[in-house]
Amino acid sequence: MLLLSAVAGCDQTQILDYEQARILFWEELYSNGGKTLYCGDSFNSRYRQGLNIEHIFPMSWVTRELKCGKRKQCRANSERFNRIEADLHNLYPSRQEVNDARSSFRFGLLVGERTSFSDCDFEVDRRRRVVEPRPASRGEIARAMFYMQQEYGLTIFRKHGEMLKTWHFRDAPSKHEKWRNDRIEQLQGNRNHFVDDPDLVNLIDF
Repeated sequence: MLLLSAVAGCDQTQILDYEQARILFWEELYSNGGKTLYCGDSFNSRYRQGLNIEHIFPMSWVTRELKCGKRKQCRANSERFNRIEADLHNLYPSRQEVNDARSSFRFGLLVGERTSFSDCDFEVDRRRRVVEPRPASRGEIARAMFYMQQEYGLTIFRKHGEMLKTWHFRDAPSKHEKWRNDRIEQLQGNRNHFVDDPDLVNLIDF
């Protein structure tokens, strides 16, 4: 993996742990409501029953790379893990059952329709441990994954990364995604540069 000097930063330093991030997420970033990433469900600031927070780059992948133990152990003994877990650029609202179905499966394309939810275009292959999100969310997913790779030196394998590049270019940053990038900068002090300049993705080597 090649870290890009143009985008690679240091760990975000303003949000100390996931509990602090969770409060900022609901009370600041989504204080006026919004839409879930995977299904596009609208929610408001007062009613969030059945919703939780999804880590696009799974924390089980991070614990494995940091070799800090299980998630609770990492929270107890790794300051770096806590800052990674709290990074708002990697956090999105999700329906709980869809978040549970995603687990820590990688993203991919599945042959045929395997939709597990009648009202949400989210396909799951539990045997292969792969999920296919709706096309409208794929670019945002890819940019979150690339941000985590470059910001923290985390691993994305080549085949997975090349597919994410395709998703990135087919689904350009939306007005809302750009607003979210600005808002997160206000809350934690850094940006996802792949939202600002999509062509930076061409510099990534896996």
